[in-house]
Amino acid sequence: MKFQETKLAGAYIVDLNLLQDERGFFSRIFCRNEFEQHGLVSDVVQGNMSWNRSKGTLRGMHFQYSPYQETKFIRCVRGAIYDVIIDLRKDSPTYKQWIGVELTADNRTALFVPKDFAHGFITLQDDTEVFYLVSQSYQPGSEGGIRWNDPQFQIEWPLEPTCISAKDAAWPDYEG
Repeated sequence: MKFQETKLAGAYIVDLNLLQDERGFFSRIFCRNEFEQHGLVSDVVQGNMSWNRSKGTLRGMHFQYSPYQETKFIRCVRGAIYDVIIDLRKDSPTYKQWIGVELTADNRTALFVPKDFAHGFITLQDDTEVFYLVSQSYQPGSEGGIRWNDPQFQIEWPLEPTCISAKDAAWPDYEG
């Protein structure tokens, strides 16, 4: 795998290292040793998948409260998403900064998200599936969120959402 740190310290774009021949290719999509060599949390406790019916579906911006914070490793396995993360680490030099990364089934790029980040995405195509590996089991009552269009972050979404859950639409603006 090829690890490229983003401007948000500890968050990485991860591309595949393809071994190709006449059949196609082979590649690791996760390797504990490689994650540990980059100082990344490699404990995988749960795998999640979301299927999204239509382009313009927005999920986010989610995080987990202490002590249940999650690291996430996110890959789009069908379709395409614009994946957004916000650094919520108050002691970080990039506190309240965000990045967006296009993850698609075609580019096979993944995103490693450290704990104490908010995460969300919008689908860029109909019939999109997203697969996550996470470091914590989901704990009811420990989930938090930020409104997807909170003006203090000025996230530049590539399109307006056409489908968003009532819960995600109702998250408050960030107070931090």
